[in-house]
Amino acid sequence: MQKPITEKLQSLKNFHRRHNRLPSYSELLNLWKFSSKNAVFRVMDKLVAGGFLKRDKGTKLSPTDAFFSLNLYGEVPAGFPVPTPDENADPLSLEEYLVENPDRTFLLKVSGDSLKDLGIMPKDIVLIERVSEAKSGQVVLAQVDGEWTLKILEKKGRLITLLPANKRYKPIVPKNELNIHGVVKAVIRKY
Repeated sequence: MQKPITEKLQSLKNFHRRHNRLPSYSELLNLWKFSSKNAVFRVMDKLVAGGFLKRDKGTKLSPTDAFFSLNLYGEVPAGFPVPTPDENADPLSLEEYLVENPDRTFLLKVSGDSLKDLGIMPKDIVLIERVSEAKSGQVVLAQVDGEWTLKILEKKGRLITLLPANKRYKPIVPKNELNIHGVVKAVIRKY
C-alpha cells in the first residue's frame, strides 16, 4: 500500500478508536486537510478496494476485519539480540487470529488471583468460547452451586473437581450443581 494511503488509514483507525465510528466526509476534509469531498471519496474508494472498508447496499461505509489488523513483522527470539525486522509486514487481525467461532465467543475481565500460577492475573481479559462440555485440564468458566468461577477442570471418573492455580486456594468439588459455560481460549494483558 502506498505510504499516503497508509497514513490516511492510520488516521481513520485513530478516529475510530476515539469515537467508535468512522468520520463523515466533512470530518475527513478537516482530518486529512483536503479541499474537496471528491478527493476524500477517491481515498475511501482505495480503502474499499484494499479490503479495509466495505459499503452496504447504499453508500454507508463500515470497517472490515482488515481495518482492525495490526502489522506482524515476523518473529523475535526471547534470547540473543537479532537484527531489526525489516519494514515488510503482514497485516494480522487479532480477532481472526484468536477467535475461531465468533458467534460463540465473548470476553470477561478476571478478578481474583486463583489462576496466577497459570499466568492468568487480575484485570486480564480472557477470551471464552461457549461450550457445554470441556476436557480435563482446560480452564473453564463454570457455574458451581450458583456461583461463577474460572478454574481448571479435573475429571477423574465421575468425580469432577475445579482446581485453582494458586496454593492459597482449595479445590472446589460441586455439592449440588456444576454447569460448564465455556473454555478459556486466550488471555489478553495490557502492560
